[in-house]
Amino acid sequence: AADGLGSIALDTTQLNMSVTDPTAWATAMNNLGMVPVGLAGQQLVTDSICVPGFDPSLSMMTGITPINPMIPGMGLVPPPPPTDVPVVKEIIHCKSCTLFPPNPNLPPPSTRERPPGCKTVFVGGLPENATEEIIQEVFEQCGDITAIRKSKKNFCHIRFAEEFMVDKAIYLSGYRMRLGSSTDKKDSGRLHVDFAQARDDFYEWECKQRMLAREERHRRKMEEDRLRPPSPPAIMHYSEHEAALLAEKLKDDSKFSEAITVLLTWIERGEVNRRSANQFYSMVQSANSHVRRLMNEKAAHEQEMEQAKESFKNALTGILTQFEQIVAVFNASTRQKAWDHFSKAQRKNIDIWRKHSEELRNAHSEQLMGIRREEEMEMSDDDSGDNPSKKLRVDDSALAAQAYALKEENDSLRWQLDAYRNEVELLKQEKEQLFRTEESLTKDQQLQFLQQTMQGMQQQLLSIQEELNNKKSELEQAKEEQTHTQAMLKVLQEQLKSAKELAEINGHDESQANEINVLTVALVNQDREKNSEKRSPGLKSEKEALLIGIISTFLHVHPFGANIEYLWSYMQQLDSRISANEIEMLLMRLPRMFKQEFTGVGATLEKRWKFCAFEGIKTI
Repeated sequence: AADGLGSIALDTTQLNMSVTDPTAWATAMNNLGMVPVGLAGQQLVTDSICVPGFDPSLSMMTGITPINPMIPGMGLVPPPPPTDVPVVKEIIHCKSCTLFPPNPNLPPPSTRERPPGCKTVFVGGLPENATEEIIQEVFEQCGDITAIRKSKKNFCHIRFAEEFMVDKAIYLSGYRMRLGSSTDKKDSGRLHVDFAQARDDFYEWECKQRMLAREERHRRKMEEDRLRPPSPPAIMHYSEHEAALLAEKLKDDSKFSEAITVLLTWIERGEVNRRSANQFYSMVQSANSHVRRLMNEKAAHEQEMEQAKESFKNALTGILTQFEQIVAVFNASTRQKAWDHFSKAQRKNIDIWRKHSEELRNAHSEQLMGIRREEEMEMSDDDSGDNPSKKLRVDDSALAAQAYALKEENDSLRWQLDAYRNEVELLKQEKEQLFRTEESLTKDQQLQFLQQTMQGMQQQLLSIQEELNNKKSELEQAKEEQTHTQAMLKVLQEQLKSAKELAEINGHDESQANEINVLTVALVNQDREKNSEKRSPGLKSEKEALLIGIISTFLHVHPFGANIEYLWSYMQQLDSRISANEIEMLLMRLPRMFKQEFTGVGATLEKRWKFCAFEGIKTI
């Protein structure tokens, strides 16, 4: 049916046929939703074929004789009847018979499922006296008939030329057919038109589907061929003449990529032999000469990239400076001198703008610090690849960048502190107000949070004071122990003197006296070491233990010692916040692990620290 919609044609030779009952044809045409031909100012067929809400009495009111809708040249498919409006069928008069419509109250006649490519219909309920000529006269108005197969049992099969003609024939299902004006039972019958399944129709439908599939495959193949990338050009075979031309191309920078592909193909094909080895060597040498050019291009691109990074960093720094100025304007506006003159709505807007600006400022600051951190990491990687003598040289630009970054961090922290102070003042002012809005409640919560943090800091301060008291008590105990040991030392010295006098009186040898002296000295030294161990404080944190381990490893690798500047420059790479004074104080607290010696003469005199823990273990 869809194939026939695109070929709507009108055969002018059929317009002069005799119509016995024009009113019946007009009613049938109106039921089909078709406008009569010859009506001025109206189309033959609407855009949607089916005209919803069409008035069946339109042709009767105009008085114009309509056209028979069953004319073969029309080529129109009757639209499906609307579900809510019942279709009214009228009497259809032919030359040899008359078709009477079925009862409109009865349900529509049932049909089977339409087979694919159906062009054949089954017609049952024919009168016994109906001939093929009468059947052709009735159904040829639906379209061109290619074959009629009539049976002796009052049914036949009709095959049309096109599929859409079958829909017209189905429209006649349910009509009662009467031959002439006879009332004999053999001259009347009720038509039943239904779809029929024929092998010829299915074969033609399959052929059409295969043709469409071939066209689709051909279309896809043409599309793939159009989108396929072109094949690479063919590479010529090796010859002395082609090799000479290729050598010239290898020297040209614009033709180098094409020439190097040809050279690689020749080498992979096995064109290199004793006769052509020298020529291939010269071409390989020409290819090697481009290495320096490529390295120069890479260096130029890297320089451009560094310049782009620097310009981006400078632009980002300028944006951050402007953000800082905007935030400073907002902070100045929130001070009491200017804040009291603004209305409540203006204060709310200023507060919202200030918070938004601070968030953007912090985000840009973090981005800028990330860029500088990456640059510092790259610089540290470059320094680690150099010789140890180059590591001692501190780059002034790196130190300046670090100082600038620390300065910016300090400024941002100071601005944040001012902002927090302003927020605390605002929270206090809003807390004193009687009328509290949702915004004031949130600020009260922030103030409560700050109070909780202050309480936590006070608790930390109390715990630190307790630790200080404990240290003082330990110091007093150490002093008491020291006085006790001194008293014991005096007692031992008196006992030693008395023992010496007794030994002289009794006449002992001098060797025994020396042994007694050595024993007393050992006891005194042991007592002093114990006192020094008690006096020396232990490690305060895990960080000091880690520093002692790293310094011990570093000095163990340097058996002749290292000065404090060299040691601090090494530790600065691991922790940029450590100072040389902290390292020197830590070394002085552990005299049994580290000792200080003076080396050199005159102007080259310097102090060096050495690792002596193994010597202390041997003496113990």
